[in-house]
Amino acid sequence: MQASKIARAWFGATALVVIAGLAAQIPVSAGTTGGTFQTPAGRVANLLAFFTIDSNILVGIGGLLLALGVAGRSTFAGVLRLTGLVGITVTGVVFQVALADLYELHGWAVFADTMLHKVSPLMCVAGWLLFGPRGQLSWRVLWWSLLYPLVWLAVTLVRGAFIGFYPYPFVDPGINGYGGVAFNCVLIGVLFTGLAAAAVGFDRTFSRRDEQDDYLAADPPEGVERIRDAGAH
Repeated sequence: MQASKIARAWFGATALVVIAGLAAQIPVSAGTTGGTFQTPAGRVANLLAFFTIDSNILVGIGGLLLALGVAGRSTFAGVLRLTGLVGITVTGVVFQVALADLYELHGWAVFADTMLHKVSPLMCVAGWLLFGPRGQLSWRVLWWSLLYPLVWLAVTLVRGAFIGFYPYPFVDPGINGYGGVAFNCVLIGVLFTGLAAAAVGFDRTFSRRDEQDDYLAADPPEGVERIRDAGAH
């Protein structure tokens, strides 16, 4: 039970990191002048175009459900967990390798950047390694999780062709050409698929399917808990 409390606290803290990062990023984006979007509402809505923001939202939702003990063991729960885990890992890796030096940030933008690009990925990956949940992933879950990057890429390219906005330089045909964009996307796709496969392999190797993580279910009523404790003695 103590391990369950620690796991839930970790998942809850991860969700709070995401919430804090988004809470800081929204006013920063709203107050940024120039660019494609001329109104604060347009700039805030455009945050959903960023893979970083979408991945953090998935991590935040997944962490909150685990913290509350309502995640369950459905295929959907596994897809949500794996998609958030791999998406935020790719976010952290790609940002540090290709994007970290592109922008000069100040004030709350530095805080939001730190929460969403550094703390959130580290906490999500560490939480999954330490607490799982185990026995939740499968190759079927992996294939479903690939829908997220594919849909994001399709929407990004189609939308960008109409409005001329691309959230990252590596998916901008005006900078790289469509051949360069395709090459970059293949590399990131291989990274995403490889990380997802590694996560599934790790889960299948180290999970004990005869033992379920008790933080996947809501806490029982107090009377039931007392009966359970009495039986343990």
